Amino acid sequence: MLSLPFNTRLQVALKLKILTLFISFSCLAAVTLQAASIDESTVLAAMSKSGRLADDIERDTRSKPEVVIPLLNLKPGDRVVDIFGSGGYYSELLASVVGESGEAVLHNNPGFEAWGINGLTDRFDGREPGNITRHTRSGINLDLGEATLDGALIVMALHDLYVVPTRYDGERYVPVGNPANVGYFLEQVLTALKPGARFVVVDHDGNPQSDNFTVSELHRIKESFARTEIEARGFRFVTSSDALKGTVDDLDRIVFDEDIKGRTVRFILVFEKPLD
Repeated sequence: MLSLPFNTRLQVALKLKILTLFISFSCLAAVTLQAASIDESTVLAAMSKSGRLADDIERDTRSKPEVVIPLLNLKPGDRVVDIFGSGGYYSELLASVVGESGEAVLHNNPGFEAWGINGLTDRFDGREPGNITRHTRSGINLDLGEATLDGALIVMALHDLYVVPTRYDGERYVPVGNPANVGYFLEQVLTALKPGARFVVVDHDGNPQSDNFTVSELHRIKESFARTEIEARGFRFVTSSDALKGTVDDLDRIVFDEDIKGRTVRFILVFEKPLD
């Protein structure tokens, strides 16, 4: 058997030890990097950046993005969509936390885009709001591809898909159309997410004792109904948060009434696309 000189054996042993330590450190660093999901402190730092719009800063207190965004379980470099994001409040924060190597997709249809036109103008004219891709499509056609997203967020807009068009007949408002095909909408979201990616829903809660038609007319949706609908389309429920429920609100009033506008009771539901 070949016998190496003592000094040579010592050098080989030292090199092997250094190599082992290097591999161990590299594995630890990789695990740490993989686990570095975006948390509350990351969002608070994004909220503290200079140059944010005054309207966004005013909204922070009532929207609590430092609670909502971490529920997406994102990491720097991820791609996330803000569905029916209107003026892009959440899109800019999402772009900030995922960084230059990530992407926030600001999805709208013409109606939601028109609703948020002032915010969009302020956000994009002469400013650099981060890596935001504006993505406007018709109706409920998302056109987001398959397994292209690490997260999806929809804030105070899911209820709109259940609103039935009505017309005043001289005595009362009567239905003149049908609500959107919510099943198709949710199936598109599920398809666009990567396995294990999360879908976070924030919306105005409705009176659990009322029927769904009445609740939707107030631009609300019952939390239990929303959860049932989303789970029925293949999503797995993860958790919920009461962070936006601590306000004074009459669940039987329309959300646009001035004294409750922006202060409604809102639920937060978190789902994920199953791994298999």
